[in-house]
Amino acid sequence: MNDEMAEILNDFLAESTEMLEALDQHFVKLEAEPTNTDLLNEIFRCMHSMKGSAGFLGFAHLVEVAHQGESLLNKLRQGEMSVSPFIIDIILEAVDVVKLITADIRDTGEDTHVETALIVNKLTLTMDSADDLKDMMSNAPVAKPSCPVSEDPSGNATVTQDVVAPDTSSTLAEKPDAQPIPTDSPPVPESSPSESESVPVLSDVLTKMQEAASRASSVSKKPKEKEQELTVRVETKRLDHVMNLVGELVLGRNRLMKLGHGIEEQYETDPLVRELTGAFAQLNLVTSDLQLAVMKTRMVPIRKVFSKFPRLVRDLSNKLGKHVRLELIGEETEVDKSVADELSDPLVHLVRNAMDHGLETVEERKRTGKSPEGSVRLAAYHEGNSIVIRIEDDGRGLQVDKIAKSAVDKGLISKSELSSMSSKDVMKLILLPGFSTAAQVSDLSGRGVGMDVVRTNISRMNGSLELESELGRGCQVMIKLPLTVAIIQALLVEVQSSTFAVPLASVVEAVKITKEDIKSVNGQAVLNLRERILPLLDLAQTFQIPHDHSNDECYVVVVSIGAQRFGVVVDRLRAQEEVVIKSLGNFLANIDGVAGATIAGDGKVVLILDMASLVENISTTAFSSMQ
Repeated sequence: MNDEMAEILNDFLAESTEMLEALDQHFVKLEAEPTNTDLLNEIFRCMHSMKGSAGFLGFAHLVEVAHQGESLLNKLRQGEMSVSPFIIDIILEAVDVVKLITADIRDTGEDTHVETALIVNKLTLTMDSADDLKDMMSNAPVAKPSCPVSEDPSGNATVTQDVVAPDTSSTLAEKPDAQPIPTDSPPVPESSPSESESVPVLSDVLTKMQEAASRASSVSKKPKEKEQELTVRVETKRLDHVMNLVGELVLGRNRLMKLGHGIEEQYETDPLVRELTGAFAQLNLVTSDLQLAVMKTRMVPIRKVFSKFPRLVRDLSNKLGKHVRLELIGEETEVDKSVADELSDPLVHLVRNAMDHGLETVEERKRTGKSPEGSVRLAAYHEGNSIVIRIEDDGRGLQVDKIAKSAVDKGLISKSELSSMSSKDVMKLILLPGFSTAAQVSDLSGRGVGMDVVRTNISRMNGSLELESELGRGCQVMIKLPLTVAIIQALLVEVQSSTFAVPLASVVEAVKITKEDIKSVNGQAVLNLRERILPLLDLAQTFQIPHDHSNDECYVVVVSIGAQRFGVVVDRLRAQEEVVIKSLGNFLANIDGVAGATIAGDGKVVLILDMASLVENISTTAFSSMQ
């Protein structure tokens, strides 16, 4: 495949993906508004455009499915069939097959690996059943016209109609052998003056209406065409490459700034050094602006993530037999493309859990005095340099006793550990690998991998997860993530000769203490900071760094992960710096407590700490005493 054809194929796949995402939302809306003809026409146009593009590229299987779907939609548009949940189920099934075909095209360049005969037959049978029904209606006895009926003296019925008799003169003229039809009724005039005037008036009105509609459509199209000219579709990998280059530029800037400060301190009075310092300051400003501009080009509305949930909630509601209302808030909130891609799976797990475990059945909700219709809400908003996403439901809430019993039965914790845990700590047990409260395994739940996937994905993005629940009132999961995962602000700390980077988004404060300030509670090192017990984590001990205990003073960096706070014991605080997160590769990917690496301003490689992972190394007892 040449480059030009590959570019055309990529454009087709990108446009098809956008159309398929829109179709899911359109069909859910159409089910709620079955008489919305504008929406039905928009759905038809999407399917027609997809069929045309696929035909141009020679994807016969995709064309076949899209054509049958288009034909069924056309019958809905023409009023030959009515919109019903059954019809929408079949068309959505066709949309799912089209999604599989586009994925096959993206992977293999062909559309021959997906079975399409079944869905084509379903669509054909559905249309045939509608045609059969139409034929039955057309063959049914025709009712008599509702016109005045009178009887003549001979007893024959005649129908009186106030219409103008058709002009048969031309027909008779064409057939000279034809005899005139005898009639006793008086001749009818060809037309009355009022009738001859009404016809041109009606045609003039229709012509003017068509002209006005064409003018309105041309006016409405002009801004859209102008908007399309101002946008350019860019492949994500190109933006990723530009972002990587900006990251390298930031590292180079940090290195130059470090060297510049050293030269300025040594040769403070030299005029050339002053000019060099000014050049460094200008470079720093331009690099920061460039970094911000590139980050904005990668920003996408979180609507791209939220768009799949109306269809998901609709399908799960039918499967579970529950009435669920989905609320989407803050769909225009922008987030980095890489963060948006990582968010999809965790949010799907959380919404499925809310509908399967959280929301009660219709009968249960009626017994407890609730509305028969449950509610699931997805909300997104910015908070500082972070994005916050809340998933709420008004169901039964987290059942602490049931969670505790299941965790003990599965051997995830012991009864002695359970006795010292608060209710919030028990709630967090659902994040452990292998945890599940489902009585039996189904296609929705029961395998104990849902919330574990959520925790892993959120930790990988340097985010935090917080649970809140009230029994009988519902549950809320709050996810807090950085706007971008490529470049972050970090606090550089030292332990002996090793340097670590702590993401600044999780840092609350840093305090200087003496070794005597550190106490022990149930074997856990803690610090009494302003009448609050703070569990401590010693980085030297965690990473097995040989430590000189002769120094009596140290620093504690107070870190907040969700509702939990703990302190990280370090020897020195170095600086606050903008760092670029680099992957450690597959060989070092599974190191606990490490999110990646970066290159500091002095050229050394620095490990970036994963604070959400490190918090798990602190005993549960310490957090219980902190409540």
